[in-house]
Amino acid sequence: DIEKMDITHGAPDILHCSKKLQKSGINPTILSGENANIKRLVRVLPPEKEDGNVEYKRQVLDPSASRLRQLATQMSYRLDEGKGIAKYQIGVEDDGCHSLLDCSKMRQSVKILTLIARALNSLVVTENYVQNEIGGYDSTTAIVKEDEKKDQVHESFGNEDYKEEMIAIGIPTRCELTVQRVETHLLDLSPMSLASISEAIAFEPDEADMSVLKLGSPGVNSMSISSEGEVQSDGTTSTNEAIPLRPASTSAKGSSISETLSARNIRIAVVGNVDAGKSTLIGTLTTSCLDDGRGRSRTSIMKHRHEIETGRTSTATTHLLGFKSDGQVIKGKDSLRSHRIKSEDEIARESHRIITLMDLAGHEKYLKTTIHGVSSGFADYSLILVNSRHPPTHMTQQHLNLCCSFGIPVIVVLTKVDGCPEHALNNCKKEISKLLRAKEINRKPFGISNEDNIATCIGKLHILAPIIESSCVTGAGMDLIRKLLFALPKRRHHENKAKRPFEFLVEDIFNVPGVGGVVSGFVNAGELTVGSGCQVYVGPCDDGTFMKTIAKSAHIARINTSHVTSGQSACLAFSLNKDMRKKLRRGMVVLTDNPTSTKEFDAEICVLKGEGTTIRRSYQAYVHILNVRQSAYAKHIELVKNELMPTHSSLDGGDDEGGIVLRPGCRAKVRFEFAKRPEYIRPGMRMLFRDGRVRGVGIITAIPVPVV
Repeated sequence: DIEKMDITHGAPDILHCSKKLQKSGINPTILSGENANIKRLVRVLPPEKEDGNVEYKRQVLDPSASRLRQLATQMSYRLDEGKGIAKYQIGVEDDGCHSLLDCSKMRQSVKILTLIARALNSLVVTENYVQNEIGGYDSTTAIVKEDEKKDQVHESFGNEDYKEEMIAIGIPTRCELTVQRVETHLLDLSPMSLASISEAIAFEPDEADMSVLKLGSPGVNSMSISSEGEVQSDGTTSTNEAIPLRPASTSAKGSSISETLSARNIRIAVVGNVDAGKSTLIGTLTTSCLDDGRGRSRTSIMKHRHEIETGRTSTATTHLLGFKSDGQVIKGKDSLRSHRIKSEDEIARESHRIITLMDLAGHEKYLKTTIHGVSSGFADYSLILVNSRHPPTHMTQQHLNLCCSFGIPVIVVLTKVDGCPEHALNNCKKEISKLLRAKEINRKPFGISNEDNIATCIGKLHILAPIIESSCVTGAGMDLIRKLLFALPKRRHHENKAKRPFEFLVEDIFNVPGVGGVVSGFVNAGELTVGSGCQVYVGPCDDGTFMKTIAKSAHIARINTSHVTSGQSACLAFSLNKDMRKKLRRGMVVLTDNPTSTKEFDAEICVLKGEGTTIRRSYQAYVHILNVRQSAYAKHIELVKNELMPTHSSLDGGDDEGGIVLRPGCRAKVRFEFAKRPEYIRPGMRMLFRDGRVRGVGIITAIPVPVV
């Protein structure tokens, strides 16, 4: 009885165990099928850990579609744990024992895992077959070591006879794979879908040979992997190399996801009236699927249930639109399952250039949310959406004034042109042109109907306001919008602030089980490498003090990273106790040195023209300074004379109880004081104040008395 042999109690001598199995008439190299229930106790590795970047697999043969999805998710997790590098031990049980399988099954498993890696924008760097771990065999064996001609592994792709000479048949074998993630925009071919993997696996191993591993194509430059794991272009034409590069001069260094999400990331604020179709436009752009006219596109990006039911956006959300280097759009829906929306990390890994679309509320009820989104969003450009079937409303004028107050170039998109009467469309164009030519906006309308118009207006957006007609149902104008977004140059160069002290603006807070306090926000300046030695200050609290803590980990676009730099939207996890977590709030900052807070600040403001506004001493308004929003009142007012904009006698200010009165068009230096708590602000920050609607803008000039 095999189950009663000594091997069930464990045997330290592997050769002794192998001979006992042979005497019983069982070849230890084929312990599968009906013999799979025999316990394997030839330990070759320590037991597998649930975390980390090392995965054990007995074998991977004929996986179903659902199993392929599980394997891809598992490999993605291991790659994230290993910062882009995962190690697979094939032919090993979860407890570290040898699976005692033949090398033919190893090779089939390697083929499937290699294809799965390709679907995840990764490739196999090393492929090491290990034999001679179980004695009692006279066959000639060879072990491919990582430090012994690593290129042999890549040369063996497509050369099956070569591999036969290196690996003996009929010997218990295990395989060590190293999988490394490669940025997709460096590749000529797009990542393989799981559907194509299923088709490749359907071939018999003898018929398929190694053709499924030939990922190159004739006439393109190929790459190989050096010992440091960097992509290198050799400029040769081959069909047996690993994966081809698009340009021969492109290198992996300097083209990482981190750079894509900072230097090649353009942030665009999408604003407009409540019925303009902002969420529908964003959903159509990001998913590359047309709307059905009943809200299908907007439901794919909306966050809350009441938003889906009413169709009104009430929160500020961001969505990524990815482009390849040639301008091709990254589809936001999975190619295998069309109902599944790609996550941010998938889009970021596949993209060479990213457009971050900020979906803001359009209803007047949520105007303060929209103002905060524009104030703290660091938008490079803004899309002003107007329903072509109706003339622009007062909210459209508010949004235009808001964007121009922050110096953000505007692009007007006329939506719902399908089925729109011609006279209504012409009337809408006439009214929007009148708004753009107003003195407070001072933009010249410029219609865009082809690609030549796009080339004309690029670089002149400080004086021009492009107008595009579009429909998310018929697709009219959508290609022009995509081409215009891809052609827009970067306006805010946050990468130039990388040498400044680290400054992270907190936008939202979370309490993640098993992790602790997590904050999301924007890296406004500097760089930070997280870890056990990363000491930061979080604050200010209600009393103006900062909490000293450790930044444990960081994520950008849901990708685990150890380094964040200016210009990136990121999440940081801190080592905070329960009492400290309760003090976290929106509007805080994360600094590495010199934490200060203040309740007073001096600013040079300009009161916007429009409705009657009277500002005098003790005037209280709601102030927006980047991510800070709080009530403040004016303690001292001093008029600023501007020769370029002379004021009328009615605007010079009057004597009201010994104070100065400001009216629309006036410029003044004002000292404000926060009404509730100290905040972190510094000179040079742009501010906006409102009392219901936007009343004025300004720039902070000095901090008089900091609170220690």
